[in-house]
Amino acid sequence: MPAPDAVFLKGNLFRHITVMTLTSSVGLMAVFLVDFIDMVFISMLGKAELAAAIGYAGAILFFTSSIGIGMAIAAGAQVSRALGEGEKTLARNRASTALVWGVIFGSAFAALIWLNVRPLAQLVGATGETLDLAVLYLRIIIPSLPLLLVGMVGGAILRAHGAARRSMMATIWGAGVNAVLDPILIFGLDMELTGAALASVCARITIALAALYPIFRHHGGLCRPSPRHMLGALAPLLAIAGPAMLTQMATPVGQAYVTRAMAAYGEEAVAGMAIIARMSPVAFATIFALSGAIGPVIGQNFGAGQHDRVRRAWLNGMLFALLVVITVTLVLYLLRPYIAALFEAEGIAQTLIYLFCGPLALLFFFNGAIFVSNAAFNNLGRPLWSTWINWGRNTLGTIPLVLVCGAVWGAPGVLIGQALGGVAFAILATILSGRIMKRPQSPPTKPPFARQGRLLSLVNLRR
Repeated sequence: MPAPDAVFLKGNLFRHITVMTLTSSVGLMAVFLVDFIDMVFISMLGKAELAAAIGYAGAILFFTSSIGIGMAIAAGAQVSRALGEGEKTLARNRASTALVWGVIFGSAFAALIWLNVRPLAQLVGATGETLDLAVLYLRIIIPSLPLLLVGMVGGAILRAHGAARRSMMATIWGAGVNAVLDPILIFGLDMELTGAALASVCARITIALAALYPIFRHHGGLCRPSPRHMLGALAPLLAIAGPAMLTQMATPVGQAYVTRAMAAYGEEAVAGMAIIARMSPVAFATIFALSGAIGPVIGQNFGAGQHDRVRRAWLNGMLFALLVVITVTLVLYLLRPYIAALFEAEGIAQTLIYLFCGPLALLFFFNGAIFVSNAAFNNLGRPLWSTWINWGRNTLGTIPLVLVCGAVWGAPGVLIGQALGGVAFAILATILSGRIMKRPQSPPTKPPFARQGRLLSLVNLRR
């Protein structure tokens, strides 16, 4: 018998997808705006090496979010299942152990990155004064990784309780704090890059507190797990978190290589790439939210055996992605002189921004196709296919094309190669997901795959 909240089994699928995606994108937009605001204010200082330093640091910070994504997916999956079984005490225990393990793993990973931050920055191409600036920025932000874990896992716990709005508001509060502190610290106190880093740390503190408060205020709070419960919870957490971490780490691997390739063309090129890296998630937040938003639509209809609606939801997701990309590309094209002026971009940085705000933005549709296909893989019992597609897209699909296009067209070629890298794997993902849906299947007797796919909505944009 369908659950009373299985609202996607009836009604217009395109409307369901549109409402879910636009709602999810609000929270994601707030997260992406934190980075975007930093870049806007740093660019106002008119120093290419500062913007480039953030670009190099961003390639490393990508990796640090992978643990948070995995732990958030695992925590939300376990808590939501316990709540579905009516076990509120078990749900509270699982939420508590997930948060503690998240802090433990986050602290260990932060220490590892912090101790090796200089060689890691050199690995992605930073040199000279820019290297010193990137190291300074990272050494301030990296220790706050456990707080990021608390915010991400706390948000997942809230979503498991159905409190999506409270989870979204935590990220919005964080973005607001960042926006207020950036001009004060960067310009008012003349702290420049240090100020931007401290503002980001304060934003992470805010998100963590704003995620924890409603858990205690509205959802039964947390408990102090015993060592026995901690050890017993580890294996189930890692069973879900491990594949999710592997999937998410594909993107930072590809981005790190692209950053290193762009470094060969100077600080202005890296600064231009860093601006695009922070502008594109804001512009395409709706596409980043699509996979997580369409996942429950596919999952509910698959669970109810409505395979025709599963296929139509997938097709509507593709159509939605196409319409969004065309609309956003047109807006970017019309605004590109103002965008370049906002960041005071000149020379090669301006060239890269103009290139992205035109033909390359259209290629974002293929990212959307991958996101929709990943939602199908995760909800139809093929989560590892999503992992392979992401890794293939960011290695075999990116590295050779960046090499070739960079050799032919220089710095613009690096961006072109990266954008083209998604085309082949988007086509492959589309074919594979289409084949899965042509074969009627029965839902798995146990729901780990469906739960993992559904909860990719937590942070799936970090792809």
